[in-house]
Amino acid sequence: MNIRRGTPADVPRALQIWRVAVDATHGFLTPEDRAEIDAMVQAWLPTVELWLVEDAQGLAVGFLVMDGNLIDALFVDPAVHGQGYGTALLNHALTLAPDAVVDASEQADNALAFYEARGFVRTGRSETDPQGRPYPLIHLRYRG
Repeated sequence: MNIRRGTPADVPRALQIWRVAVDATHGFLTPEDRAEIDAMVQAWLPTVELWLVEDAQGLAVGFLVMDGNLIDALFVDPAVHGQGYGTALLNHALTLAPDAVVDASEQADNALAFYEARGFVRTGRSETDPQGRPYPLIHLRYRG
């Protein structure tokens, strides 16, 4: 398992990972919202610093985006869920920001359990996502 900084050439693979991960864990999104968010992510990914985790063959299977101490995105291909790739990315995030915070979708089947099992505690809740859509977020911080 290797974690490396992404390049512009990695953006299409990160978008592919995002799409399959969201489709597997965010079934609550309306088709319209899913399409709108997809367009936002397509425009956003080329503008951020990506961190990728690769499998033994060198294929990127997950990615991380940090914004200061905020874990802005952490997604892993569902084909390899449960194999430690998400934890490796999270551990990398904590080396970059030991006081990390994250917003996790309350409706996603795996996000809250993932973060809470790894030392994050709830600090609040928002009724909507940042764009005002009716998708509640749980705010968490690493308790260290």
